[in-house]
Amino acid sequence: ALLNRADVVVLCLPDEAAREAVSLIDNSTTKVLDASTAHRVAPDWVYGLPELTASQRTEIAGAGRVSNPGCYPTGFILSVRPLVDAGLLSAHAPMSVHAMSGYSGGGRNMIERYEANAAAGGSPRPPQSYGLGLDHKHLPEMTRFAGLDAPPIFSPAVGDYYKGMLVHVPLDQRNLSAGVGAAEIHHALQTRYATERCIRVLPLGAPLALDGGFLDPTAANGTNRVDLMVFGNDRQAIVVTRFDNLGKGASGAAVANLNLMLGLPELAGLTV
Repeated sequence: ALLNRADVVVLCLPDEAAREAVSLIDNSTTKVLDASTAHRVAPDWVYGLPELTASQRTEIAGAGRVSNPGCYPTGFILSVRPLVDAGLLSAHAPMSVHAMSGYSGGGRNMIERYEANAAAGGSPRPPQSYGLGLDHKHLPEMTRFAGLDAPPIFSPAVGDYYKGMLVHVPLDQRNLSAGVGAAEIHHALQTRYATERCIRVLPLGAPLALDGGFLDPTAANGTNRVDLMVFGNDRQAIVVTRFDNLGKGASGAAVANLNLMLGLPELAGLTV
């Protein structure tokens, strides 16, 4: 089979097809990067989020099996994991997350639906919530790699624009360690990502990112960058990540992982 002759196989398939493809590889040298959900929490696979821990890049580079992260989990994990690791947020804390994505995040059928409406001269669709059964397929990886004991309440929505994503994680004083507010959260995230080239922690309150108080979900489009922002006060905070759901949330992440797996510069071919 051709799969067994490749140095690296990149799978962009539905989950079952991805599992079947992996089962056809019967040698120990072909590496696999899987963009589906199928292997994201599988024990023998490495999660392809280089910024997850200090050792994650090394693990990705040496892995034979790497699972590309989901778009929503990327924003949620980057927001929450450093706070859990720093002891600011308990792994037991009840969590919620709201996210908005452009319609390209829904795949071919959703793209066709929105673009057919536009081609027919239809009115722009209002934002639409989905995943209301609270069983979104991204929840297992969000829970595990954020370091939580239980899944968050996840409320995604799709907007009538092609790409760009905002992931909002609200945090209340009652779920945080004593004395922790927006400033302490911002400091922890700024410290954690100080050397990360693809994560830009904006100043507290992100005044320059707001346009009349509004936050544009498309401002990081065309890049592999995550804009990470903290809003709030001493009692409550919202951590917001903004990124291209087709960039850092999908293909950009895949290119970075592929580079690491092949021993190339991580950001080769990518725009930050």
